[in-house]
Amino acid sequence: MKKTMLFFLSVFLLPISSSAQDGFEGYLLADKSDRTELIEAYINPAMKGLIYGMNNGWYHTAKVHKPFGFDISISLNASLVPEEDEMFTLSGLTSINQANGSNITAASVAGSEDINPLTTVSFNENNINYSTTFNAPGGIKENLPLNAVPAPAVQINLGLPAKFEISLRLVPKIGYKDVEGSLLGVGLKKEITDWFGPIDKTPLHVSLLAAYTTMKVDYNITGNEDVSVQNGVAEFNLNSYTVQAIASLNFPILNLYGGIGYGSGNSSLKMLGDYTLSYGPLSRTITDPINSKFNAGSFRTTIGTRLSLGFLKIFGSFTLQEYNTANLGIAFSLR
Repeated sequence: MKKTMLFFLSVFLLPISSSAQDGFEGYLLADKSDRTELIEAYINPAMKGLIYGMNNGWYHTAKVHKPFGFDISISLNASLVPEEDEMFTLSGLTSINQANGSNITAASVAGSEDINPLTTVSFNENNINYSTTFNAPGGIKENLPLNAVPAPAVQINLGLPAKFEISLRLVPKIGYKDVEGSLLGVGLKKEITDWFGPIDKTPLHVSLLAAYTTMKVDYNITGNEDVSVQNGVAEFNLNSYTVQAIASLNFPILNLYGGIGYGSGNSSLKMLGDYTLSYGPLSRTITDPINSKFNAGSFRTTIGTRLSLGFLKIFGSFTLQEYNTANLGIAFSLR
């Protein structure tokens, strides 16, 4: 079981751990007014993609289990990053200029690994002129499944009296290489089909759903040739929320389901530790350099289908929102 959770955690954290290993801490070489803006622009698509992914895949039917009936599902959510979020501009910054004198764009974490322009840092601090050149970090688009931000989910759904159903997603604190993380998600579904009179005699089911997920990730930063690190840690905290009205047509083998609602969330990134930055013969040390916050929110519309083969369910859906998200999974169901 632990190996299974490690596998899902490693996939969940791929956008974060890969981007950190690719050297986004190089943006710390910029002056104080620029470094936060650069790192936020670089990591923002991963944060948004994870928030939208964590809000997805909570259901594959509007019908609730009978009291104490349950299913266990394993699914993968893949949030598609819009093309405009794969890049960001390096113009308009006080300490960053391109080595060739032009203002161009760099890749975000969701961009191509081949886009890593040579970048010049030049600024004055305490009457000292600091200057160096480095390659801006490329993205990890080529390493992402479907070029999308992945968010796997292992979920247990349990039927309760009065046509309620509770859902739980849980990954206890475990580590993978230089990354340690944990996740907790709770959802509550209430079937309201009988509110609509004789409709409860048809294959149509209607429910309301609310869900919350929180994830915490710590990444040990090792630095690079330009950045020497002591006790370096990147702390990521993500929270996501969704409310939805859902409906499904439940036939013996093939089911159709969908929903409308809203999903949102917030996240933070703290870079802690001491960072000694090299500028040729000069160096400077900064402490706890980043404390950034991110937000995402969008109305959402979902359509999906499920194949029922006895206790085995195979399902897939697509959600239209700011970062459109696909979901594919299987469930083992009793009652």
